[in-house]
Amino acid sequence: MNLVSTTNIRKSIYYIKNFGFNAFIIKVRNKIVSKLSGERQYQIWIKKNEPKEIDLEAQRRMSFAYEPKISIVTPVFNTPQKILIEMIESVITQTYAKWELCIADGNSKEQQIKEILKGYAEKDNKIKIKFLQKNKGIAGNSNEALSASTGDFVTFLDHDDKLSPFALYEIVNAINKNADADFFYSDEDILSFNGKKRLKPHFKPDWSPDTLRSYNYITHLTVIRRDLLEKIGLFREGFDGSQDYDLILRAAEHAKKIIHISKVLYHWRESKGSAAGNPFAKLYAYDAAEKVLSEHLLRICLKGEVHISPLWGTYMINYMIEGNPKISIIIPNNNHAETLKKCISSILDKSTYKNYEIIIVENNSDEKEIFSYYKEMSRLNNIKIAAWNNPFNYSAVNNYGVTHSDGDILLFLNNDTEVINNDWLQRMLEHAQRKEIGAVGAKLYYPNYTIQHAGVILGIGGVAGHSHKDYDGNDFGYYNRLKIVQNLSAVTGACLMMRKEVFDQVEGFDESYPYAFNDVDLCMKIRDKGYLIIFTPHAELYHYESKTRGYEDTPQKLKRFYKEIELFKQKWGNILEKGDPYYSSNLTLDREDFSIRI
Repeated sequence: MNLVSTTNIRKSIYYIKNFGFNAFIIKVRNKIVSKLSGERQYQIWIKKNEPKEIDLEAQRRMSFAYEPKISIVTPVFNTPQKILIEMIESVITQTYAKWELCIADGNSKEQQIKEILKGYAEKDNKIKIKFLQKNKGIAGNSNEALSASTGDFVTFLDHDDKLSPFALYEIVNAINKNADADFFYSDEDILSFNGKKRLKPHFKPDWSPDTLRSYNYITHLTVIRRDLLEKIGLFREGFDGSQDYDLILRAAEHAKKIIHISKVLYHWRESKGSAAGNPFAKLYAYDAAEKVLSEHLLRICLKGEVHISPLWGTYMINYMIEGNPKISIIIPNNNHAETLKKCISSILDKSTYKNYEIIIVENNSDEKEIFSYYKEMSRLNNIKIAAWNNPFNYSAVNNYGVTHSDGDILLFLNNDTEVINNDWLQRMLEHAQRKEIGAVGAKLYYPNYTIQHAGVILGIGGVAGHSHKDYDGNDFGYYNRLKIVQNLSAVTGACLMMRKEVFDQVEGFDESYPYAFNDVDLCMKIRDKGYLIIFTPHAELYHYESKTRGYEDTPQKLKRFYKEIELFKQKWGNILEKGDPYYSSNLTLDREDFSIRI
């Protein structure tokens, strides 16, 4: 046996002794998985999770208590013949049979396209074709197809895309389980132009309104109940390229209940002329989306200015800040004068929003330098020093700091942070002021500009983990999630903003969590009251993590860490069992990299 093998065996034995056999198996599995390319992972996932032919046959024999007719609406114009046939065949081979395919052809140039459509319509009376005298554009052609539909629910299929064979079955299954829902959407993937490869699955979050305002994450497959569609109206002219975004936003504004089907039901074909294959192919669509979002904000009475992001297909909304509310920045501290100085100086020097106070909660420091610094800082009108002379308890220290605050807005900030961008307070405040938002978190970097925090995902590592931890600071993340404002289940308390009224409503931090998960627990309580949590990448800070208290790596610290894990699981176990609504069950809980669960 060679030395490398012997060393590996010794390491394995050590790991099993210290962490257990199950943890060792997970570690080995993670190493293997990390070596697989994303494409390879997805092929494994498909084989493991999607129905086999025998399952599809069983679906064809299934019946439901409620069997609605599903209208599939497709505008066609100059579609390549092979691709057109593949699209139609993907409907005909559905395992749920009660459907109709409504096609409007916008006067395609090739006669053969019309012959193909006529041939299908003659063979199957569930296929309805309208031949238009002229091309009315994607919105107009879609409306013509819609006018021929009679289904209880309506869905939309682009002329060059495909449905999964079990798409309608899963839709009707979801409809039967959610009788009060009127808006459904599924996951999707990219289909190579030749139709031979399935790539880049988009495993989406459940209903996330702020994520939707950042980009059209819903897209395909969208299913809308007929009466909701009649209420909101058809596709609107003047939004070509983003007409689906406009329809989705209008439907979401009036929907009684929105359901996410966490299955890949739609294959979006990659081509040079499609947004799936080339984000520069339809630049006009981004201008249309800017207009779509601006009108959406007007309808829901949110004051904000929409900007097209440098990252094509994503958008940034600067919400209007009402008045000039005071922000109380609460910073717990123990010794480490230089660390605190860097934090305070960055706030004072960089913040362009000026109506704030800083409350330093002194906790058992014993170094001369820190008290000299306190004396210097206390001369400033907007800085207070409040002493908490009890054993360290993160929750209690912050709760105490709040009692010394005057602001309507609270910002909990670690002493080992450093502000990066001047408008960080505005970018958090614009969300914290909104009545439906309970807490706002920032984007935090390690000193080497890798990601320390971009939101918290429930269930990772058994309790919670940080989204995209250790990614390069310039990375876009999974479907651009490192670059967009989004809804999440929780954010870190290292930089967390909220309204004082919300803090009081949830009775502050739970002091049963002196060290860990106090911030996640706070966010869970906030969500339990019906508020949303926001992560914004537009407030950026460095986080020199655990400089003051160190890491949780001694036996004593690990013991109390595991105690708080058990406490959290007892309190929120039902939520953990259901899974994080803002993180797909098809993504791993073993790592923080959004890789596929296989």
